Amino acid sequence: MSENFNQQTFALPQDLSKAVEAALDDWDVKDKVRRLWARDASLWTNSDEGKWLGWLSIVDEQQRSIRRFPNFSLEVKDAGFSHVLLLGMGGSSLCPEVMSKSFGKIEGFPELKIDPANTLFIVSSKSGSTLEPNIFKQYFFERVRQVVGDDEVGNRFVAITDPGSRLRQEAENDRFRKIFLGVPSIGGRYSALSDFGLAPAAAMGVDVAKFLDRTHEMVKACGADVSARNNPGVILGALLGVAHNQERDKITAPEAYGDDRVFVYLRLDNDGNAAQNSAIDAIEGAGQPVVRIAVEDVYNLGQEFFRWEIATAVAGSIIGINPFDQPDVEASKIATRKLTSEYEQSGSLPAETPIFEGDGIKLFADEKNAQALNEAVGESSLNGYLKAHFDRLVEGDYFALLAYIEMNDKHETSLQSMRRAVRDRRRVATCLGFGPRFLHSTGQAYKGGPNTGVFLQITCDDAVDVPVPGQKYTFGVVKAAQARGDFEVLAERGRRTLRVHLGANVSDDLVKLEAALQKALI
Repeated sequence: MSENFNQQTFALPQDLSKAVEAALDDWDVKDKVRRLWARDASLWTNSDEGKWLGWLSIVDEQQRSIRRFPNFSLEVKDAGFSHVLLLGMGGSSLCPEVMSKSFGKIEGFPELKIDPANTLFIVSSKSGSTLEPNIFKQYFFERVRQVVGDDEVGNRFVAITDPGSRLRQEAENDRFRKIFLGVPSIGGRYSALSDFGLAPAAAMGVDVAKFLDRTHEMVKACGADVSARNNPGVILGALLGVAHNQERDKITAPEAYGDDRVFVYLRLDNDGNAAQNSAIDAIEGAGQPVVRIAVEDVYNLGQEFFRWEIATAVAGSIIGINPFDQPDVEASKIATRKLTSEYEQSGSLPAETPIFEGDGIKLFADEKNAQALNEAVGESSLNGYLKAHFDRLVEGDYFALLAYIEMNDKHETSLQSMRRAVRDRRRVATCLGFGPRFLHSTGQAYKGGPNTGVFLQITCDDAVDVPVPGQKYTFGVVKAAQARGDFEVLAERGRRTLRVHLGANVSDDLVKLEAALQKALI
């Protein structure tokens, strides 16, 4: 094993440990590791899973054409761009965000931010039909065109998309600087090591050859010829799958917790956080299942991308689901398209009636949730409705804040404070996501997973709105349509959900909301 290999250790309760051992025995006896690499769909639901396993061989394929990445890095550096802005959602954007936050600004290369006159824009969309990157492209292409002119604007844009997509055709017509092509057999959630992850990394100056060399160590360790018991990805996946089947179906950080969790402590080897170390030691000492993964340095991140891809595939097999599908994400997209089309025709979104309004804040719910809340509410007030909503949380549930407001430090601090208050008072797993970005990732779990979530969606009036070139709708209208589409599908799936609508002064209304939330939890 290479010295640059991320080490993984486990501390498990005895009953869970025995069940994981039995699962690993089953994988070895039935030759399931080899079958996974052979793309055998019978490991899952025996539908189309075999078509979505292109990520198994992507590292080898990328290494065979490695010169593309340093050449692109040099091209971006020589062009003198000060910034790179990635226009994408979900799997097309999450890996570049992780790379940017992990590597930071690399000397001599642009950072992933924006200065319209001196920015390289990367439009990233696997299908080429996803709404958000398309309207981002429309907006920034027009804005840059006004600054640099018709002849130069295309040279400021790069596309990453699948062969034959509408985006590829548009990029060719608009004379983009470069087009990177994805692999049709790799879904968005598994695309980190494809061009969707590596082209932006190259643009910001990451040594992609070194990154892939390190990643290849994990690919070998998880290979078809490695037994389940010695295979780090399979071991992790077996743990997660078996834990799920024992109703430990929440992966969490070392905070307040119940007996429905698996704890994963992922850290850089040189990150000596004594408080975190003590917290995880205490959790392990309390008999909770703990996974520890030590990342040698940031160039080893690719090892974790691949380990967790294997683990997700294995866990999906043990749980009995297709881990490569996202039908409920598509359901939200359809609901959103319906609303934006209606706006294009009528100039407005459908009217809504709140179930409560006070102090500039409105509450909305579908008929079923409204009836349940109106029957349970003791006091017709903001905190009264919030209390009725939180009282629907029971053991084994989780609480999710779905915030369709600007993602900035001030808002996140306020929302995290609310999330922690619910966690500490109700002793349930909690999560926070900013919309619409979470729709393309955790949104699938919220709608397609078990009905154990209680959701508080937050929307707002926009103090400033921006038109989308060539459309009647604005970015604010799109965001509102996405929030409504999200809420509609959650309600259709029978989820316990409530929407809080703030005014244009979001920061002030978040203070009011937090005060009401704290009171509701007493």
